Amino acid sequence: MHCPCRGKLKLLLASLSFIVLLTWLYLLAGNLENGRSLLLSPCVVESTEARLLERDVLESRVREVEEENRQIRLQLSQSQSLAAQPAEGNYGNQQWVASADTGPEDVENTAEERANHSECARSPTAEKCELIHVACVCAGHNASRDVVTLVKSILFHRRNPLHFHFITDTVANQILSTLFQSWMVPSVQVSFYDADELKSEVSWIPNKHYSGIYGLMKLTLTKALPSDLSKVIVLDTDITFATDIAELWAIFKKFTEKQVIGLVENQSDWYLGNLWKNHKPWPALGRGFNTGVILLYLERLRRIGWEQMWRLTAEKELMSMLSTSLADQDIFNAFIKQNPVLVHQLPCFWNVQLSDHTRSEQCYTEVSDLKVIHWNSPKKLRVKNKHVEFFRNLYLTFLEYDGNLLRRELFGCPSQASSESTKLQNALEELDEDDQCYDFRRERIMVHRVHLYFLQYEYTSTEDDTDITLVAQLSMDRLQMLEAICKHWEGPISLALYMSDAEAQQFLRYAQASEVLKNRKNVGYHIVYKEGQFYPVNLVRNVALRNAKTPYVFLTDIDFLPMYGLYDYLRKSIVQLDMANTKKALVVPAFETLRYRLSFPKSKAELLSMLDMGTLYTFRYHVWTKGHAPTNYAKWRTATTPYKVEWEADFEPYVVVRRDCPEYDQRFVGFGWNKVSHIMELDAQEYDLIVLPNAFMIHMPHAPSFDISKFRSSPGYRYCLTTLKDEFHQDLSRKYGSAALKYLTAQRNI
Repeated sequence: MHCPCRGKLKLLLASLSFIVLLTWLYLLAGNLENGRSLLLSPCVVESTEARLLERDVLESRVREVEEENRQIRLQLSQSQSLAAQPAEGNYGNQQWVASADTGPEDVENTAEERANHSECARSPTAEKCELIHVACVCAGHNASRDVVTLVKSILFHRRNPLHFHFITDTVANQILSTLFQSWMVPSVQVSFYDADELKSEVSWIPNKHYSGIYGLMKLTLTKALPSDLSKVIVLDTDITFATDIAELWAIFKKFTEKQVIGLVENQSDWYLGNLWKNHKPWPALGRGFNTGVILLYLERLRRIGWEQMWRLTAEKELMSMLSTSLADQDIFNAFIKQNPVLVHQLPCFWNVQLSDHTRSEQCYTEVSDLKVIHWNSPKKLRVKNKHVEFFRNLYLTFLEYDGNLLRRELFGCPSQASSESTKLQNALEELDEDDQCYDFRRERIMVHRVHLYFLQYEYTSTEDDTDITLVAQLSMDRLQMLEAICKHWEGPISLALYMSDAEAQQFLRYAQASEVLKNRKNVGYHIVYKEGQFYPVNLVRNVALRNAKTPYVFLTDIDFLPMYGLYDYLRKSIVQLDMANTKKALVVPAFETLRYRLSFPKSKAELLSMLDMGTLYTFRYHVWTKGHAPTNYAKWRTATTPYKVEWEADFEPYVVVRRDCPEYDQRFVGFGWNKVSHIMELDAQEYDLIVLPNAFMIHMPHAPSFDISKFRSSPGYRYCLTTLKDEFHQDLSRKYGSAALKYLTAQRNI
């Protein structure tokens, strides 16, 4: 039987031979006349530089010819494989390397169109400044972390305004809304939709997939998203972009009038049903499609009655399949099997799937061709692939990329600033750049990116409303304190960590490797991302304070270990001192050791013995006595009942208060007066300072912080701190009237 491709094969072979011959002729000519090419202009001056330039041109041309040869060989191999296939189109058996940007009805693509390379001259482009809509279903703490990496990869490459649509549970809503509000990326809009309101649409579908009910939510997007939204790109959270998302958006222009959905073919044999004995997948068109990347033409889907159509498909198949194995993907594929004309097949480089049993390596010839990487295996970064190191490095690049650098404006695309960014800009314009303390004042109004609940957090409130959260802040150099604090304090903890994006990932690995930390679910870790030259200590403290869930908070520092049993003792004290109905701040006396190895005292009597022996000291006894002297340690030694102390200048104890206490003043950054100002405001609001007789905490030694070194070495730093103190006193007087005059008087008497 005559093969219709034989003529093409002869033509390609002849072309290949001709180009090889032409290359050798070119090289021969280029070596004549002492290396000078006969094809160059005779006006070129004979010089060493000219000959080197000509040689570079020649080498460049050779590389171009070699690339043309490679392309012809690729087309030749594709034609050979097509010649060996039956004339009928067959989705399940076609090679991904030849996969085209087509629908099932397109059967006459040229070899160039089938080649899976990014240099496609006929590719449509998105309009400049056209708004691109992206939808994503996100639920829980882990998915919220994943979606940040996805968003970073999109923002890094993008040239168009973006509108993200997130279908979220309560947890993800809180995390992502806070993150984007504090991120303030220009030309980015964000909308949230309550997943709970959509659960009834899909809860009737049994699903074995680990994504649970949220893995079915993409079926509801025509209902969930605004009715005037005509099209949207839908992404899984485990996606990484390696190109501008506008290229994907532009493919909507390739849809025929009938096509409503764009998908990449599934890159495993799952839907072929041959992975193991008795494997029975849902029906699919050939190899089926993967729903990690979807182009949804919402307007057309609504017009054809999508909601009713997918429901009928699901009901029919569930009669025999009983449940889905791959969540929404099974239902999408069953629908496409019945309606193949509605799908537009995307080239496989738009969804390179690194799943178990993947055959994605057949999808591409060069990793530089790839545009979207999909980590759709539960193994994630540990998945097996010959190029997994390249994929992993690409992912880690965005994982640890400084998100502050993505706050760039889009060139030539006007954008309407958010109310937060406008407020910030106005505040910055009011500052005097010639002010000696400009940097301090700027830090006070700076907005830092905040990622709440970076790790899994679970908390169940107590019935007696006496629960208390330990609140503290830390940076990377204090991570070693976390395990010890968790061993000393069994109650809930709210920690704000001041870190870079890369440091946050180091912390994540540290926490996941720690048996102590990964077994504690009642610890809330909130990342405040680094920006600026100062440590915004009070801003970081406020993040931890705002996100405490209990009625009471224990305001401490990460360098202190609370005594064993302090959590239960404080809860009893809250009841005994009627803190629910009175304004009290319970003082926990602070001590310190200069030894890195300490046999921690198990009782007050043991602590007093160590104090007498010189193993322990009252906190800052040697360098800053005034900070804790009002605690009256002499009285505490023999006290058996709580006693009241009066505020004194520079008093900065660690206290237990109601969660609705005043926040820390954020003008104080780095070292100096950050806690003193807070205790002063508690006193201004008429909190009684009550020292607890059987409570204590011990400060563990550490290297001096960078900020205290700046305070000690910089006269300008100390001058600005004094200026900020004076301004704080003035603000306190305006806020609390004549009652605040005592603070100004006390300061002058020092």
